[in-house]
Amino acid sequence: MTGILLNPVGQVLNAIEEPEDMPPGGVDSTIEIFPEFYDALLHIESNSHLWVLSWFHKSARDVLQAVPGRVNPDLPLYGVFSLRSPNRPNPIGLSLTRLEKQEGRFLLVKGLDALNHTRVLDVKPYVENDCVFSPQTPYLKAMSREARLFYLSRLARAHHQEECPDFNLAVRMALIAEEFLGQLNSSFVLLEVKGSPCLADCLQGISRARFSNPPRFIFHPDSGPAESTWRRQERWIKIKARYAWQDAARPENDDELFEIARSPSV
Repeated sequence: MTGILLNPVGQVLNAIEEPEDMPPGGVDSTIEIFPEFYDALLHIESNSHLWVLSWFHKSARDVLQAVPGRVNPDLPLYGVFSLRSPNRPNPIGLSLTRLEKQEGRFLLVKGLDALNHTRVLDVKPYVENDCVFSPQTPYLKAMSREARLFYLSRLARAHHQEECPDFNLAVRMALIAEEFLGQLNSSFVLLEVKGSPCLADCLQGISRARFSNPPRFIFHPDSGPAESTWRRQERWIKIKARYAWQDAARPENDDELFEIARSPSV
């Protein structure tokens, strides 16, 4: 087989120099498009999100299998084609970023997980057809509760598009449900929500539960206390808020914030 020659179209500019310093979810960055490719940016500002393909120059290229250790070192071994591992035969980075602003040849983006001076291979718009609302994925449960909260927040934010008063309430509910039932986007998990449309929207984004095909989601608009009930076969957990989330004096302990009922051990 012959090699493939790629000419970078730009570079990443940010403050992260080493892979181990990159936080989950990436960082705010600037993408400098090289002058000879400036004309390719025509109408780029009409997009809210961009796919950025880059070359992870500090990644190992001889790795075929890996444990997703940054998520949880106790997870099993996976082939790198089943992971988003930066270490792989051709270390091409794929980042979904939000375009905040264009300034000439420079694109200001959020959520780019590429190091400073990483070469950019291509920029493509995110389009509606890129979305698969309820995909089947392996369950890579993060080790720490903080990391799991961060991941669930990203799912809720991507779906709901804002952090309204019920956003954090929904994320905390989902965190408790995940700790009891496991993977929430499983086709075996049914979700019933009582409360505001915002609460329902955030929980649907996290769980990927649909009203049909298969039917996994039920919503009852209600101005009373927020409530969600999660079921997985014989197991279930019901979580009801004791306080409005915007209450500045809210407790942080789960049992103080919520009334929680669970099915007996099965």
